[in-house]
Amino acid sequence: MTLSVPTPDAVQDLICSARGCREEATWGLLWNNPKLHTVERRKVWLACDGHRAQLEEFLGARSFLRDVVPATELPGADVPAADLPVGDG
Repeated sequence: MTLSVPTPDAVQDLICSARGCREEATWGLLWNNPKLHTVERRKVWLACDGHRAQLEEFLGARSFLRDVVPATELPGADVPAADLPVGDG
């Protein structure tokens, strides 16, 4: 029997998911609704520092929140070039 490892959905631009917010997201809130999604599915809400607690509370109250990770660790995250490590050449 092979166990599937939960994998977050890929993201594009790192923009906060809070309504009306256009700040850069620094956190990925990984969640799923067990009535709709398979056990290994991880949907992603992005959060800036200012909205992280609010979005965590919303998902947590519904028992949907599974994990919180730095946004730069999410698959497909567009990390600004200024944030990438500089190679030795």
